[in-house]
Amino acid sequence: MSGIEQMARSKLAELEAAALRRALSETGRGDAGQATRDGQQMISFCCNDYLGLSQHPQVKQAALAAIEQYGAGAGASRLVTGNHPLYEDLETRLARLKETEAALVFGSGYLANLGIPPVLVGSGDLILADELSHASMHAGIRASNADSLFYRHNDVADCQKILDEQRGDYRHCLIMTEGVFSMDGDRAPLVALCDLAERCDAWLMTDDAHGIGVLGDGRGSAAEAGVAGRIPLQMGTLSKAVGSYGGFICATKPVIDLLINRARSLIYATGLPPAAVAAASASLEIIENDGVLIRIPMERARRFTRQLGLPEPESTIVPLITGTAEAALAASNLLAKDGFLVTAIRPPTVPEGTARLRFTFAAHHSDDDIDRLVAAVKKTEILP
Repeated sequence: MSGIEQMARSKLAELEAAALRRALSETGRGDAGQATRDGQQMISFCCNDYLGLSQHPQVKQAALAAIEQYGAGAGASRLVTGNHPLYEDLETRLARLKETEAALVFGSGYLANLGIPPVLVGSGDLILADELSHASMHAGIRASNADSLFYRHNDVADCQKILDEQRGDYRHCLIMTEGVFSMDGDRAPLVALCDLAERCDAWLMTDDAHGIGVLGDGRGSAAEAGVAGRIPLQMGTLSKAVGSYGGFICATKPVIDLLINRARSLIYATGLPPAAVAAASASLEIIENDGVLIRIPMERARRFTRQLGLPEPESTIVPLITGTAEAALAASNLLAKDGFLVTAIRPPTVPEGTARLRFTFAAHHSDDDIDRLVAAVKKTEILP
C-alpha cells in the first residue's frame, strides 16, 4: 500500500469513527419535489430549488433553445471567447432585480465569493465577517491577504466593538455576511449593519444565495429589510431559487469593471454553458412577474413550524438541532423510511455539537406533503 493510500485510509477511518464520513448518493430529481435514491421514491425537503424553476417548462425550453443556437459549452473564459450574447440579458436582469447599476456573472457562487474579496481589499486592509459565514466566503477572505476578524453571529454590538477598536488601523474595511444563513435559516440584521458600515466607512457585502427569489418580492433579503440601495456589494447564486447554475455580484459599474479586470476566478475560469445562462434569465423573468409563486415557499415553512410549535421562520430554511452527528444520521434515516429526503448536516459544515436536520421548503410542496412530514418528524423524537 502506498503512503498516500495509507494516509487516505487513516483519515477516512477517523471520519468513520466520528460519524462524519460522507459519500456521494445518486439522486434523481423530478417534478413536485420528487426524488429517487437507492431505488426509493421520496419527497425532498433538503433541496434549494425553492421555486421549482429547474423543472419549469419555460426554463427548460430556454435552455434547449440556447443549446441549439450556441452549443453545449462556452469554449473559453469570458474574456477570451466564452462571453456569449446571452450574458448581457442575464446581467441586466440581475442588476434590475437588485437595484444596482451593473452585475457580473461568475461560474458559481463559490467562485464569486472566492474571487471578489481579493480584488477589493488586500495587505493593509481589514475584513470583518460573521463567524457563520459560508465556507466560500472564508476562502475568499483567506485569498485576499487582508487581515481578518470574525464577529459573533448576527451580533451587531460585537461587530461595532471590533470596528471601534480596529478600524483606524486600516485603509479599507470590508464587512461580509450572508443575507440568509444557509444552515440556520436566520437573516442578518442588515439595517443595523448598513448603519454601522456607513458610520465606520466600511463596505458591506452580502451573500444572498438563499434570499433571492423568496424574500423581498423575489428581490432578496436586502429588499426585505428595505436596504437594497444601501448595500454596495450584493452577491448571490443562480443555482437555488433561480434553478440554474452560476454566481453573481451586483454593484456599481466601476466596481464591476474592476472585477472583470482583476477577479482571478472570473478571468481564468471557462464561461458558463449557454443553457445555464438562458435558463437563469428565463427564471428571473418568472421571479419578476409571478408574485404568487414567490410567496409559496415561506407559506410552506410557516405551516411546518406552526404545527410543530417552532419559532416563526425567517426564511425557507428550518433547522432542527440534534447535537451529535449520530443523532442527525439516525433521524434522517427514520424520515427516509417514511418517504422524506432530509439530509443530516454535520461538522465541519456546522459547529461541533450542532449537527442537525436542515429542512427546506419549496413552492412545489403541497399542504399534504407538509402535514405528512410533520407527523414523521414527531416520530423521530428530535423536537426540542
